[in-house]
Amino acid sequence: MKFAVLVFPGSNCDIDLYKAVEDTVGQPVDYVWHTATDLSVYDCILVPGGFSYGDYLRCGAIAQFTSVMAEVRKAAEAGKYVLGICNGFQILTEAGLLPGALLRNSNLKFRCHPALLEVVNNETPFTNQYAKGEIIDIPIAHGEGNYYCDEKTLAELEANNRVVFRYKAGANPNGSVNDIAGICNEQGNVVGMMPHPERAVDQLLGSEDGKRMFTSILNAWREQHGAAVNG
Repeated sequence: MKFAVLVFPGSNCDIDLYKAVEDTVGQPVDYVWHTATDLSVYDCILVPGGFSYGDYLRCGAIAQFTSVMAEVRKAAEAGKYVLGICNGFQILTEAGLLPGALLRNSNLKFRCHPALLEVVNNETPFTNQYAKGEIIDIPIAHGEGNYYCDEKTLAELEANNRVVFRYKAGANPNGSVNDIAGICNEQGNVVGMMPHPERAVDQLLGSEDGKRMFTSILNAWREQHGAAVNG
């Protein structure tokens, strides 16, 4: 299995993601610059956090127009795995790969601390190693992580099991509607989330609950391709 970590001017979590792939699943991984025009050799595309293009206009608004995002759309349509984290989630919403938008945190402050999440949907390629309803500890670091969508979209997300992660009841750090921390597309192969699983892959970092996101991806890919999963 081969991973791509996209890099935009202003990305600052690309190295974290690259190392997380190396340390958790040991699969081939490349940095891919925003000017790339072919992602066909990759099975999973990771869109990292940071401040793509300095967050000018609004978060992710410029990054959505890059040539690599046209390829991400093609990959998503082909059923490949796409994971957007923090600014990556913002980019996926701006690009129309996921519904809704990320607004300023309700307290208008940057929040950077551990966060408790409930695993709402453990049937995606990114969450199959978790238990439904499990509470996991994944850090956040964002100023515009307040997920918003209209009532119709929210009803569709909830009815179709497209809410993947939710902030633990009473612990919503940013005002997101229905405590939403992460969602997926209709097919389940595209996930966006504000918390940073790549920063929670070793107990030295305070939590290793993010490790299973990467092992879930590898497990899903092996099952899809009929390969045995290592113990």
